[in-house]
Amino acid sequence: MILLDTHVLVWVLNDERKLGRKARSLIDRHWTEGQVAVASISFWEAGMLHSRRRLKLPSPVKNWREEILAAGVREIALDGAIAVRALDLAGLPDDPADRFIVASAIMSGAALLTADEKLLGWRHVLERHDARN
Repeated sequence: MILLDTHVLVWVLNDERKLGRKARSLIDRHWTEGQVAVASISFWEAGMLHSRRRLKLPSPVKNWREEILAAGVREIALDGAIAVRALDLAGLPDDPADRFIVASAIMSGAALLTADEKLLGWRHVLERHDARN
């Protein structure tokens, strides 16, 4: 399973050129198998960015989320175990959304697809893929 970072989810849905060919192929392969996931916190993060006019969503975040889930993306819900795991991520930046996304990937056994340099360079066994490639 692969877990998409928030910006990667937006890139996929907007067919952004920033998304690399290898990353697109990885997503397509996992999508057909029902193995593409997103952390629930990504919907909050996208909604916050939209409310601050830093991201334009095609519909209200509630509808946007429902459309994404209906298209076959799995949602990894934020629960107590993920929240506690997010506390123990030594060396990871303090951004709460990033911590919850990473903890969601770890706890669900998913590889993380991101273009975030801080997450890609973080020293941990978590499997990661650069979304720009």
